Amino acid sequence: MDELRKKAGELLEASAVKVIIGYENGSDGKTRALFAEKPEETARLVFDSRCVMNLATYVTKKEVRNKGRIGLVATLPVMRAVIQLASEHQVDDAGLLVIGITPESKMVEFKDLAEVEAFVHRYQIEIDSKQKEMLDKLEKMTPSERWDFWIRELTPCFKCYACRAACPMCYCHRCTVDFNQPQWVPVPSHELGNIEWHIMRAIHLAGRCVDCDACYNACPLAIPLNLLTKRMLLDAKEHLGGYQPSIKADHLMSTYKPDDKDNFII
Repeated sequence: MDELRKKAGELLEASAVKVIIGYENGSDGKTRALFAEKPEETARLVFDSRCVMNLATYVTKKEVRNKGRIGLVATLPVMRAVIQLASEHQVDDAGLLVIGITPESKMVEFKDLAEVEAFVHRYQIEIDSKQKEMLDKLEKMTPSERWDFWIRELTPCFKCYACRAACPMCYCHRCTVDFNQPQWVPVPSHELGNIEWHIMRAIHLAGRCVDCDACYNACPLAIPLNLLTKRMLLDAKEHLGGYQPSIKADHLMSTYKPDDKDNFII
């Protein structure tokens, strides 16, 4: 995309940003993150169907923020992540400029995060039909069948935490699983440890997941762990009025209303 490369180069040339985060060709026909700090480096920018990594995961990294204002090449899921991060006070206009890529692969410029939010709200989060079919299948299972399914799927997990590293919402400097005094989640990758890790992570993403599938795409074993967060999205839509990232929105899981249903309490 020559237009994208030109715009990125102009932003660096004018010192409007200090680094551009985008995609470049990697190995084995895949793409990887590009951190361009010089205008000529933007010639390496690419964008096509291979660009599925959620680049928003880098904007909260200390090493990147220390470079100065960031210019971020952002697809719709990346833009959603940026708005969610803004609502959690992790990014702002002073530190981030978004260069949007529409679902039609067109570049769009934004003056500020408010404009990004307005653009994002034009598109509802829609779960892929194939994934929705799998979720429906799980819903029809008995509790014991569903439990067996997840034990079977999660048993191969060896806790590389690639899912955590790829997720822009997992930005804590020290995760719960890194504590050993006390040790909240078992370290070994056995049945209990794996179940506790993935359920804990899914709960932490309830009302925050932007459905980018970065976790699934990063998993070296292709474990369908994104089905957990997709289930959360459907539950939020059914029981809590849905979820759409907004800069000033209250967090779905930390907001109580007097008329909230309490039938989940046993």
